[in-house]
Amino acid sequence: MDDQDIFRAIVDAQNKGLSAALATVIRAQGSLPRHAGSKMLVWADGRIIGTVGGGAMEAKVIAEAKAVMQSGESKLVSYTLNDLKQGDPGICGGTVELFIEPLLTQPTLVVIGCGHVGKALAELGKWMQYRVIVTDDRAEFCNPDYIPHMDEYIVAPPAQLTQHIKLTPRTYVAAVTRGLPVDVDLFPPLLTADIPYLGLIGSRRRWAITIKALEERGFTREQIAKVHAPIGLELNAETPHEIALSIMAEITMLRHGGTGQPMQWVGTPENAG
Repeated sequence: MDDQDIFRAIVDAQNKGLSAALATVIRAQGSLPRHAGSKMLVWADGRIIGTVGGGAMEAKVIAEAKAVMQSGESKLVSYTLNDLKQGDPGICGGTVELFIEPLLTQPTLVVIGCGHVGKALAELGKWMQYRVIVTDDRAEFCNPDYIPHMDEYIVAPPAQLTQHIKLTPRTYVAAVTRGLPVDVDLFPPLLTADIPYLGLIGSRRRWAITIKALEERGFTREQIAKVHAPIGLELNAETPHEIALSIMAEITMLRHGGTGQPMQWVGTPENAG
């Protein structure tokens, strides 16, 4: 494997929405199997492309790369390879320093239900540079002619969604479906998924009925509380585009740790920070 293989894999990961981490040797002193500039790409499941030296040291780098993918923060690590009895991961007789950086993908927006609101939401999500997947059990509402320029189109029953989509900690799911039976079938596989956002469109009454149905299926209130319902921030939105704006505003707020409060500052200019 050479650097071109690694670069091609990075591009492929970005296109497919897969997380990875890149480990690069930035300094090497003494007798070491790999020189500065050597790279290794680590997938979330621990598979690698390239190498930074093999053995116990490389196993430590893979573990660090997995942690970096979880935290989203780059890390500088160094190893001395002199004495196994002292806990060194090798006996080459040198030291190596590596920079490990997460290659986080674009956040993915999954729009379930491609009616008027779903279409507006998908278009807004794409404009906001999300990777957008649209899905509906009606083929006439889930295709490039009806909603152009989306990243994926999945025609399938909502209950089968997780069979077609890899859900990650950067996947935001908005269910803008058209009826209660759809919601009840949709939520069980999503309630146990490691995703940062799961929202449901509809009234408070609709959500109350859905809660009861989910509890009857054995889900706890703590699990159900994961769902943002009714979906979106309160904007008194009426049109599909206004509702889409309220949904993306809520997703943006949660993604960046915002409060949703007005940014207007009340006071005198002299007291402004």
